[in-house]
Amino acid sequence: MLKYGYARVSTIHQDLQVQLKQLEKENCDVIYSEKYSGTNKKRPEFQKLMENLKEGDTLVVTKLDRLARSTQDALETIKDLFNRNIKVHVLNMGVIENTPTGRLIFTIFSAFAEFERDMIVERTQEGKILAKQNPDFREGRPKKFSRQQVNHALSLLEDHSYKQVEGMTGISVSTLVRAKKKSEAEKIITKV
Repeated sequence: MLKYGYARVSTIHQDLQVQLKQLEKENCDVIYSEKYSGTNKKRPEFQKLMENLKEGDTLVVTKLDRLARSTQDALETIKDLFNRNIKVHVLNMGVIENTPTGRLIFTIFSAFAEFERDMIVERTQEGKILAKQNPDFREGRPKKFSRQQVNHALSLLEDHSYKQVEGMTGISVSTLVRAKKKSEAEKIITKV
């Protein structure tokens, strides 16, 4: 009988370390981890884990939302695990018992986890709509260099190479090339 841990984060920018440390502290024999959105049905490491779990094993996750995409998915996963006599331990909830009370509590917590995810998505969308009402709103990463700095760098290109200008201004060659193409395109449009 083995204790399997499963850690998941939704994006490549998130860090798995906190979950992995918690699972190690729980003395998991084998830990599966991946960076996949919970909304993605194809989670390869989770599928491998599900195939390797045997009767009497224990599955450990740090939080309920690491396990499933929705309440329905969570219920199906837990039902499958219970039918195979596999224990489920959610660290912030405890061991989920295969009893009417255990299944009820799990269902309620699953519903709350799904509700919380839905609310986060809704608030994010509302925030974007509100932000887009600002005329100065620009989606994406803010510009590193001002228009004036880029124009100065472009003027330096008349007497220097791209590499030399990059060294003088700190503006990368790729940014300079894009800015020059954009500037030339704007000159053509102005002439027309």
